[in-house]
Amino acid sequence: MALVLPSRWPVLGRAATLQAHRAGWFAATLLTAFLAAHEPARAADAAPAAADDVVQLLTRIQQAARKQDYAGVFMYQQGETIQSSRLVHVMDGTGERERLEILDGQPREYLRHNEDVQCLIPERKTVLLERRRGDRFPGLLLGEAANLSEFYKIRAESALHRVAGRECRLITIEPLDKLRYGYRLCADVETNLLLKAQTLNAARGVVEQVSFTSLRLGPEVDPQLLTSRWSTRDWKVLEPSMKPVDLAAQGWRIPAPKGFKPVMQVARSMGKGVTVNQMVLSDGLAAISVFIEPYDSQRGHRPPHGAAQRGAITVYGTRIADFWLTAVGEVPVATLEQLAQATEYVPAAPAAATPPAEPK
Repeated sequence: MALVLPSRWPVLGRAATLQAHRAGWFAATLLTAFLAAHEPARAADAAPAAADDVVQLLTRIQQAARKQDYAGVFMYQQGETIQSSRLVHVMDGTGERERLEILDGQPREYLRHNEDVQCLIPERKTVLLERRRGDRFPGLLLGEAANLSEFYKIRAESALHRVAGRECRLITIEPLDKLRYGYRLCADVETNLLLKAQTLNAARGVVEQVSFTSLRLGPEVDPQLLTSRWSTRDWKVLEPSMKPVDLAAQGWRIPAPKGFKPVMQVARSMGKGVTVNQMVLSDGLAAISVFIEPYDSQRGHRPPHGAAQRGAITVYGTRIADFWLTAVGEVPVATLEQLAQATEYVPAAPAAATPPAEPK
């Protein structure tokens, strides 16, 4: 069943370039940070590494994405859709600095300094202020890696592969249940930087992949490449209003799939008096965003519910009481369906009126 997506919320997660033009001005690009090498191996008879060592390797991959200097072009593929992006990342005395330029389609540029991100939207002369996500390519994790072995079988192969002219080590991540996808990763042997990744469905077919096609590291990276090609002096700056929220206290009972834990709960003011609540759940690799907004029959919601899928990204929407719930994640359809159908809204009973005091 086709699903009309809510018109106001930003989709967050590890998915490359689903550009959503929402609420008239909102343009967000989903950058997927998963997937892994699938070229013929150079060495024969790969031997898996110990599970604890592999989990530590995933942590080193995450650290490399934040602490290394690198610049290159990577390709994202989802079905017949292919998009290229140019990425520059530098560590200096002020911390992390990064510039990401989308090379295909509508021009987009992302400038990051530590946790703060500016999304440049040239056709609207608008700068949208955002916060970073740790799982954006070549980042990998959204949370800690320590418990991943409870939900995935993780192996590092001794056979070496090549991506963008560099040797990399293949890591396979197989889910232990049907709630999540599998992954193949290839990490640079010298620096541990993630070079290529693939997201795999239950049949081990590739549903998404992202891979560097050219890469420079360390002293080869010119910090001048961080300079934007756009002058934003006269552009409009938009910063979405966002504040912490306790959805359980509001009456929401959202059952997290096994292994998933809440990592963020916020209320986003989307203008015109509309607030969208968002909860992000993650098992450390996969992420699910749950958006809750007032139901409005005039905005095209299609009761009672429906699912849509593109590559590894699944969307599931349903009406609950006077609200519309949309779950978005890099997980199978059944996972979101289970979550959405089990979610309940139990509003708190109104406080009893205090009887007037008896006259003395």
